Amino acid sequence: MEKIPMTRAGFTALDEELKSLKSVERPAVIRAIAEAREHGDLSENAEYHAAREKQSFIEGRITQLEAMLSLADVIDTAKLSGPIKFGATVTLVDEDTDEEKTYQIVGEAEADIERGLLNIKSPLARALIGKDEGDSVDVKTPGGERTYEVLSIRYV
Repeated sequence: MEKIPMTRAGFTALDEELKSLKSVERPAVIRAIAEAREHGDLSENAEYHAAREKQSFIEGRITQLEAMLSLADVIDTAKLSGPIKFGATVTLVDEDTDEEKTYQIVGEAEADIERGLLNIKSPLARALIGKDEGDSVDVKTPGGERTYEVLSIRYV
């Protein structure tokens, strides 16, 4: 199987989520199922069905997290330098609107655009790879073509 690139922070966050699901969420849903069973007829017991559905979600997420973590290739971004690559924290300015944005290029499993964590497979990240400070980058996005200038590159 193919390794999944991940930052140390991303690996830690997923590992903590896994531990929480196993030690807090799973036991809580098992208790909720037991309580709902005590209420009698399971065929019309909404609490029981909701708890079973939540249990199914939790077990699925645990399986997903265990698979991701077992394939994780944790990259120490502090040891990197040079042009933009995985793990870089990049500050860009939109050449049309002069709006500045800062993103860290991370693996798919830890990407969260709202927190500035840009998926390595996104059109913007793919366009940025290999670029240096001062370079202009044309990016085809779902909202149309955009042009950005790379203001800074940091590895932390």
